[in-house]
Amino acid sequence: MKKISIYFSISILFLSISASTFAQKPQKPLLTKLPFAFSQIGRTPMENTPVLFGTRLLLVSNYRPGLGHAKGKDAYLFIDDLQTGEQVARFGQGHSFASAYMNGAELNVFALEFTDFGQIMNSTGINRLTTTNLKEWKTEKVILPEGKEHLFNSSVCKDEKGYVMAYETDKPVQFCFKFARSSDLSKWDKITDLVFTGINHEYSACPVIRFIKPWYYVIYVHEPYAGHNGWTSFLIRSKDLETWEYSPFNPILEASTGEGRNNSDTDLIEYEGKTYLYYATGDQETWSTVRVAQYDGSEKAFFEGHFPKSCSFIKTTAKTK
Repeated sequence: MKKISIYFSISILFLSISASTFAQKPQKPLLTKLPFAFSQIGRTPMENTPVLFGTRLLLVSNYRPGLGHAKGKDAYLFIDDLQTGEQVARFGQGHSFASAYMNGAELNVFALEFTDFGQIMNSTGINRLTTTNLKEWKTEKVILPEGKEHLFNSSVCKDEKGYVMAYETDKPVQFCFKFARSSDLSKWDKITDLVFTGINHEYSACPVIRFIKPWYYVIYVHEPYAGHNGWTSFLIRSKDLETWEYSPFNPILEASTGEGRNNSDTDLIEYEGKTYLYYATGDQETWSTVRVAQYDGSEKAFFEGHFPKSCSFIKTTAKTK
């Protein structure tokens, strides 16, 4: 009987330890890809930003026909009401790579102005387009390319000092992203000694930035690599925009059945207690569409859940000098 009791006690202890170990293992936050995609008719679905304009849930997008041969004269920006399906604004001819930021009642759209996409990518820089009524728009230049540099996507968030922009460029790495600061969303100062190029100076594109004290979080597109399906979305965080930590759950989005080889151009919004990630699928060349993934919780919980306290993190620096 004593032997049986000892064996029983040891078994219970082993099961207890195993259960405890399993319970403590960090779990990746659950993202559920919703079973629909946006129509490709009459649009080029890729870059987009969901925003809450008053009580209206809107999606700011761009139309860029011709893919790599797109001409600025044919491109424009537009806004859909996500609850009615109605297109409520068309503006910004000659612009693409749209992102958006709500500043009180003012909608700020940041987008690249260009003439020819193609190989030469003639562009005049990133503009800020603003409105309070979705009808009248003001436009101003905010970020200019330098030398032979070409600019692409951008994203803006508010922090304790003002506003921060992450913007995509093809210098020094095709592609990477840089940063700028502003106190008023109008005048921007580039942070000249910071460029995020990943750990091995690899393709790092399409940044979307958020600030949830004390961390900046960026979701960006990582180049294809072994064991994964094409272009995937990575999540990183930093307290100073210089030293960045990688989530141990990367990639946080990867193309699944029917999505081609691409999960890119992510943007997100918290709405009625849930977080929705809008992202592009496709093959990066001939087709794309926009889909949505849902996290059952706040943006804060979503980001923090990707960096468990029990984990150590791979780090890299954006410092160039």
